[in-house]
This record gives sequence, C-alpha cells and structure tokens, in this order.
Amino acid sequence: MLELECFFPINLFDLDGYEHAAVFSPHRPAWEALGQPLDDYLAARTEWRILTPLAAGVHVLEGPIAIGRNCRIEPGAVLRGPLVVGDGCEIRTGAYLRGGVLLGAGCVVGAHSELKRAILLDGAHAPHQNYVGDSVLGRHVNLGAGTILSNVKNMGREVSVRTGTSIFPTGRRKLGAILGDGCRTGCNTVLNPGVVMGPGCVTYPGVVLRSGYYPPRTLVKLRQSQQLESVDRLEGKE
Repeated sequence: MLELECFFPINLFDLDGYEHAAVFSPHRPAWEALGQPLDDYLAARTEWRILTPLAAGVHVLEGPIAIGRNCRIEPGAVLRGPLVVGDGCEIRTGAYLRGGVLLGAGCVVGAHSELKRAILLDGAHAPHQNYVGDSVLGRHVNLGAGTILSNVKNMGREVSVRTGTSIFPTGRRKLGAILGDGCRTGCNTVLNPGVVMGPGCVTYPGVVLRSGYYPPRTLVKLRQSQQLESVDRLEGKE
C-alpha cells in the first residue's frame, strides 16, 4: 500500500450503507472531508426535519437541525446547527454539539462531551466527557472516559501527518484525529492534532499519542513505574 493510501476512506471505514458516505472522496485523504466537502454537503441538504420530539430542557441555539427517528435526547443537551442526527442516537445531559456535525445511526454523545465539526459513522460512541473537534470517528469507535481529540497546535501552525519517513501536509490549521472502524481508547487518552489510526487500534489508559499514522490493530501501551512507601514512615511514626 502506498503511504498516502493509508489515509483514504476506503482503507479506514466501511462506508456501505452509511447515510453520509457522499461527504468522502474514496481516493483522497479522509481529513479532506472536514473542509469544503462538509460545508457543501450540509448546504445541499434540503430536508431538515426533527422526527423525534424534543423534551423540555433541550436547548436548540440555532439551525438548521435534522434529527432522525427513535432518538433519545436528554434535557440539558445543547444543539447548534448545522447538525444531522441519525436514527436511534443518544445525546445525554450536558452534551454540546456546536455545528458542522454529522451523526450516523446509533451514535452516542455522552454527558459533557463536546463535538465540533465532526463526522461520526454508525455506532460511534463519545460517551463520557470527550472532546471531538475537526475529527472523524469510524463505525463502532469507542472513546474511553476523558479522551480528548486535540485539534489545534499551540503555535497555530498547519497540522501535518507522518507515516514512516514521509510527512503529509493536510492544509488544515485545525485537525483532530481520524479513527478507523472499531478503534477504542482507554480513559484519559489524549490524541494530538493529526493522529490517524487504522481500523481496530486500541490504546491503554492515559496514553498521549503523537501526530502520525498508526497501522490497523496497533496496541499503544503506557508503561509506568510505581513506588510504594509506608504512610507511617512519611508521617514520622516509624
């Protein structure tokens, strides 16, 4: 596989049956969908209907917004368009979806999770205090509690992605992570801008991932050393 092809949607996601597959170009890096293609896709949408009644306490700041059938949207959720929520999604109290978001069917956005300019394929979960900015989550991705997909470098420079000895400029100042189908992160994982994970990757809790490409089914471990001492000794009781 040529290095650039690692980033093509066809090598990261199963797009068969995904309602929003047209936002991707099969033979271009997946991060390109987060730019003008996402804006064009949302602008071309003509049907904006809310098919699940919204409970009192759900805050709709501005549209347009489309919500599918059989969703559960809890009081305290904050919705800002453009936003498309697929059938059977769950959006919990305190979640903030703040524009440019596509949710496939059966997605979960948990309490105090924030999504901004994000594409989630069917069954993707950001369930517990997650930040997902300028990112794509493949089918059945699960983010552990506190996982952060950081999307801006401190110096504000363009985000690039490394693979092997090559560096690929993305043309984007804001880019979080691209997670292939079935990826899972441990609690409090931090993904720096420009992480691309192939399908089936897993991280240990507390891992900080550098920008770059992680091949399919990579396990990223964190090894820590621990030192056990007596509390009595520290308090001078020994």
